[in-house]
Amino acid sequence: MYNDVDKPSMEDMVERYAPLVKRIAHHLLARMPSSVLVEDLVQAGLIGLMEAARNYDVSKGASFETYAGIRIRGAMIDDVRRGDWAPRSVHRNSRRVSEAIRTVESRFGRDASDNEVAAELGVELDEYYSIIKDSASSKLFSYDELISGDDRPEEQLPSSAADPLDGIQSDALRRGLAAAIATLPERERLVLALYYDEELNLKEIGLVLGVSESRVSQIHSQAALRLRSRLVDWQSNPPSE
Repeated sequence: MYNDVDKPSMEDMVERYAPLVKRIAHHLLARMPSSVLVEDLVQAGLIGLMEAARNYDVSKGASFETYAGIRIRGAMIDDVRRGDWAPRSVHRNSRRVSEAIRTVESRFGRDASDNEVAAELGVELDEYYSIIKDSASSKLFSYDELISGDDRPEEQLPSSAADPLDGIQSDALRRGLAAAIATLPERERLVLALYYDEELNLKEIGLVLGVSESRVSQIHSQAALRLRSRLVDWQSNPPSE
């Protein structure tokens, strides 16, 4: 916690970090259904910011901005989760795609192609792309959330967690995730890098790659599902520290 003498007022904290809230809100908005308004995300994020200011413990070693960013994002995700609109079939199909990718890649020892995954699922290629599109429009993905084996990865980072730094700061987890990302097909790695590291939106990435925005969304979602499939073994047998 802050020392009482050094602790800034809640008003000062909100004023100083309001731009961080807005930046996170606009970044998440690109992955939200159209019914979600940026104003709602900002409102939820401000609540997360106030919780962060109240609960921050400097002894944990993370900067306040890092800690607050996690709490802000978690508060926004919690807010959207409470109004989750996607039918359970969408979440179930996303899991099926991830499992099909893992099955094909285990069988052939290489990246699974779109046609092979569709065949494993027993659907036509167009239907496979439709499933990917539904998954992309109904879920939020961050590097840390991609490790979830749950049907709803957005629920893995609730703002009400006792300490949102627990678990996601694990060096072993990050090494495992980085290693999995390094094995992705080149275009999927590039989309993730442009989206998360360079913070380009889907339209901007499309211009870089020379493809449509919807195709970028498809590649991003498929990369997320492929990562989840490759992290199953890592989660079951994580490397020792």
